[in-house]
Amino acid sequence: MAKKVDVIIIGAGSAGLAALRQIRKTTDNYLLIDHGPLGTTCARVGCMPSKALIKVAGNLHGAARLAKAGLVDGKAPACNIPAVLAHVRKLRDGFATGMLEATRRLAGERLIKASARLLGPGRVRVGDSEMACSRVILAVGSRPTVPEPWQGFRERILTTDSFFEQQDLPRRLAVIGLGLIGIELGQAMARMGIQVWGFGRNPHICGIRDSEVNDVAIAALSREFPLYTGAEAHISPTADGLRIRNGSKEIEVDAILAALGVTPNTAGLGLENLGIELDKRGLPPFNPHTMQVADLPIFIAGDANGCLPILHEAQDEGYIAGVNATASAIGPFQRRTPLKIVFCDPQVAAVGQTIDKLDAAAIVIGRADFTEQSRAIAEQRNSGLLHVYVDKLDGRLLGAEMIVPGAEHLAQLLALAIHRKLTVTDLLTMPFYHPTLEEGLRTALRDAAQQLDDGRLPRELSLCESCPEAPLC
Repeated sequence: MAKKVDVIIIGAGSAGLAALRQIRKTTDNYLLIDHGPLGTTCARVGCMPSKALIKVAGNLHGAARLAKAGLVDGKAPACNIPAVLAHVRKLRDGFATGMLEATRRLAGERLIKASARLLGPGRVRVGDSEMACSRVILAVGSRPTVPEPWQGFRERILTTDSFFEQQDLPRRLAVIGLGLIGIELGQAMARMGIQVWGFGRNPHICGIRDSEVNDVAIAALSREFPLYTGAEAHISPTADGLRIRNGSKEIEVDAILAALGVTPNTAGLGLENLGIELDKRGLPPFNPHTMQVADLPIFIAGDANGCLPILHEAQDEGYIAGVNATASAIGPFQRRTPLKIVFCDPQVAAVGQTIDKLDAAAIVIGRADFTEQSRAIAEQRNSGLLHVYVDKLDGRLLGAEMIVPGAEHLAQLLALAIHRKLTVTDLLTMPFYHPTLEEGLRTALRDAAQQLDDGRLPRELSLCESCPEAPLC
């Protein structure tokens, strides 16, 4: 046994680095272990390169729409896909390099690029050496899920790990899986001139729980590429590509984008050596408020725990794990208001409690139809629906789901309101500037207030009763 350290962090992604920032405040006797590549999933293959691609695709789509309106020479711009991908990689490399430099700056000589395996609660094999430690943080991240039967035609399958490395993209492509990644990249590729079909086993897309919002989302997004939901896609090779069958629909494509979610990188990590029962996915039990695994001196954070593979959640979990890994007593933390945003167009967002978690008899649903929203009409992007879920007893905002333009901004406002336990009354007494997309939120809040109608809600200040949704006061 070479030596003993206070904490070993396995994984230098978003969760691992968040943990490291807390551990460094208490001890310098730690190790950060990662076999590479360094640079975080978000920066290398996730949030950042995908948003760069979505922006280019959105600009192309907007230019084509202007061409139809006669504001340019009438010709829609052509898309040089290899040049677009090179542009995205250039931006991506900047993000990834910045994270790599931050990792090396934070960990210094305590960063070891090697594989790690648990030998027991306080023992870790690092490369060819065995280390002892007081506590371990598992922040090993995840990888895109690719079903075993697909391995026979793996050369025709793209995932987020390989997508941004392509020099060009196939002209006929099926997106299998209509969650966040499938919808975002599917729409972007369709806007770049690629023929795209989307397939999802779940009748709901983007993780939407509200059936009415889901119906609006499918209708809106299907205008740009066809979506086939509610049946499993069956794939078989052909002479020139792959055949996809989903219920009664059958097509031939050049390749597949597998967007079936992620699998925690726990295989080979040695979890079976901890002496605890693992679930059917091979994952250990843990407390989401302390990140502690069972009653062991081990913490699991980020995508590794298979719970909430979202960057800000991974950072929060790393923070909690880092604090508790060096604390004299392990303490629980209150988690933030749930928040999820899908950067398609219109954007999808869910905030707070979703409708499937609420008692329908105990809430009212405030509704805003964005086909009638004045700012959206002026910008020719009037599409979508917003639902807010309000407690009948006290008028408190509990959650919301939406597919609307600018959902990322409405969702942030709603997350703050839910965190602060604000009521419909509280929100309606705040200013809503005209004309803004945020006025659509006021429409939903007014609708909820009318349904509450219990005499406790004061009349909101309004200088113009029909403003802002009617074009004129």
